[in-house]
Amino acid sequence: MRGAKSAKWVAMAAVVALGATACGGGGGGGGGDEGSSNKPAVDPSGKFSVEVGEPQNPLQPANTMESNGSMVIKSVFSGLVDYDQSGKTIYVNAQSIDSSDNKTFTVKLKPDWKFHDGSPVTATSYVKAWNWAANPANKQTNSFWFSDIQGYDDVAPAKGKPKADKMSGLKIVDDSTFTITLSKPIPYYVYKLGYSVFDPLPESFYKDPQAAGEHPIGNGPYKFVSWQHKKQIEVAKYDDYKGPNAAKNGGVIFKNYSNLETAYEDLKSGNVDVLRQVAPKDLPVYKQDLGDRAVDQAYSAMQTLAVAYYTKQWKGIDPKVIQGLSMAIDRDTITKTVLQGTREPATGWVAKGVLGYQPNAAGDVTKYDPAKAKALIKEGGGVPGNSIFIQYNADGGHKEWVEAVCNSITNATGVKCVGDSKADFQADLNARDNKEVKSLYRSGWVLDYPFNANFLRDLFGTHSDGNQGGFSNPTIDKEIAAADTASSLEESEKKYQELEKNLVNYMPTIPLWYNKVNAGYSTKVTGVQYDQHGDPVLPGVQVKKK
Repeated sequence: MRGAKSAKWVAMAAVVALGATACGGGGGGGGGDEGSSNKPAVDPSGKFSVEVGEPQNPLQPANTMESNGSMVIKSVFSGLVDYDQSGKTIYVNAQSIDSSDNKTFTVKLKPDWKFHDGSPVTATSYVKAWNWAANPANKQTNSFWFSDIQGYDDVAPAKGKPKADKMSGLKIVDDSTFTITLSKPIPYYVYKLGYSVFDPLPESFYKDPQAAGEHPIGNGPYKFVSWQHKKQIEVAKYDDYKGPNAAKNGGVIFKNYSNLETAYEDLKSGNVDVLRQVAPKDLPVYKQDLGDRAVDQAYSAMQTLAVAYYTKQWKGIDPKVIQGLSMAIDRDTITKTVLQGTREPATGWVAKGVLGYQPNAAGDVTKYDPAKAKALIKEGGGVPGNSIFIQYNADGGHKEWVEAVCNSITNATGVKCVGDSKADFQADLNARDNKEVKSLYRSGWVLDYPFNANFLRDLFGTHSDGNQGGFSNPTIDKEIAAADTASSLEESEKKYQELEKNLVNYMPTIPLWYNKVNAGYSTKVTGVQYDQHGDPVLPGVQVKKK
């Protein structure tokens, strides 16, 4: 959501109030002339542009785990549920989702929904898509998200050949009804169904999935038009959309930028209309430059330093060493100076605004204490080689704070620290996927669904897709299983809170800070708001008449 923002990896330095990955009901912040009695005349067919990066993978819902691709997926596809600003689920393509035991769920679809090719959205559109995505032969990045469903292990066994090509827990009742049976009850499962991995697919997809990823046919508020790689992606309003968030504009052009500084200059000159983030160097001036078109808003995401535990450097490392590195980072100074007060030092592993968030979950380990940092590193046997690298993507505005973090660590402990820059977010993600990270990497995570499990189970479970650093601990896996089988949502939330407090003993990652949207938009558009993922709410943007 991996940042995502789809579990989504976040591409940018400034990326935080409930939790869901490819969803995002309403928004706050921005808004243009919404409260004015002198609203400008708008052109309902007008198109606008938004800053974005190149998606990592083809545009397939189950193959998108980062924020660039997620924005496009979210515009083209709609799923069963979404979330409002309070974190409650709202039905989109689903008419109802009922369960009496948190194990078997009956899904009824709303009538008359169609894909952009005119074919109907049916129960088969969901069941077949999920079975296809779960099949390891199809190499979908987010396939593990189906592991809760009964029969997943037969389709995608940890060892040996598959015993089936369909999950036994999915049953079609009729064209508009299907059931989901989980291998064990999960009290928060309906929350998870808002993630884009659970979007439906049309029959045409299966003729050539790779081609469909280059020219996706969805059921969302926009229909796909074109993809000029490394340049732009264009979508147009889908006039027959049946969902609650129909577009108030004629379409969107996702313009590809290799750095945020260029995007900001283009915003000021009117060459791009909506930014997702302002680069660190422009943070001191953007509010003055943009006036009431500047956005400063919290949303549910956070930044961490993830440890590549699969490397020779970190295999078998004493967690005290990672604790020491964490305590060598002066978060207060870095967030106030380099990041211009746009971040808040993190005190745990769950972002603010998510159900189950708790302050100070990490205890003292996120507090700056050079003496304690040096002592912990020494007690843990030292940093192998006495040097570390922090990998980051150069197109996301991270260089300045990575250098500041490195300087803080070196000054506090004597451990040499150097930034390892990758050209763009795609290259950064590829290095993670291929296990080519040298030491540590910048990890930003935005919620996939508004529950603390998304920041814990989906990142730190041994087999979770979001666990790219190779962290594995049997105690944590057992605590995840216990939280997932709790008898109620409230009990599950509490068990995950207990798990989070236990993470300090294992240090899967180093929490850095909670993020904000610090962005803006041009004079050409109005009604700009940002959702809980930090993304602009594209259907609500209105283009002013010329």
